[in-house]
Amino acid sequence: MLSIRQFCGSRSPRSVICSNDLNSIMFANLLARFGISQSRIEPSRWVVLDVETTGLDPSRDRLLAIAAIAIEVGPGFTKPTIVIGDSFEAVLKQDLASDKDNILVHHIGVGAQTAGRPPVEVLEDFRQWVGSSPLLAFHAPFDQGMITRAYKRFGLSPLANDWIDIEPLAAVSGIHPKARALDDWLQLFGIECSVRHQAAADTLATCELLLCLWNSIRKEAKSLAELKNLPKRGPGFPERKLNFTN
Repeated sequence: MLSIRQFCGSRSPRSVICSNDLNSIMFANLLARFGISQSRIEPSRWVVLDVETTGLDPSRDRLLAIAAIAIEVGPGFTKPTIVIGDSFEAVLKQDLASDKDNILVHHIGVGAQTAGRPPVEVLEDFRQWVGSSPLLAFHAPFDQGMITRAYKRFGLSPLANDWIDIEPLAAVSGIHPKARALDDWLQLFGIECSVRHQAAADTLATCELLLCLWNSIRKEAKSLAELKNLPKRGPGFPERKLNFTN
């Protein structure tokens, strides 16, 4: 299974940098020095993620893999930068591998599933890596449901982070009002996804989609708080029946 870094090595996604999180650490130290609470400042580090699962039912199916990439939102809510060096990928060890048809979708074979990392270790590492960053995904309710169920299944407290669904935000552009699937939007903007339904590739493509949509989104929101409320207001944001076939 190719990693996020390998996907980026084969192409040049929009606005990508490779970096560790030293800048965030230095900023946190500076705030502490002057007694400023970070809780009063909107996070500039956001996390875009995708999951692979044994099926499409969050109440029954199992989480197989998580891939996530951080993006850095510029001052004044300016266009984000994809931070490839700040990424997370893991396959959760399965006692029983998913069926052949399911494997054909996500390409995580029996060997990779049974040789994955212990689920509790993955989930706690993911919690630590994410920190307090808001989480974004295309059809986020599905990803949130699968991740939350995994934490509860293994006796862990679920994540308390904010979740933002990119699918209704895409409606801001008004370019493709009938679009529902991720493929529709990727095709519209000419975004290449090396291996669809492979978490690392889907995550990178979703990051690029968010960047393509940013100018339209920014006309409607100038902060994270406003962004979270976008799908809840206005005629441009009708209620949609979720379709989890990305």
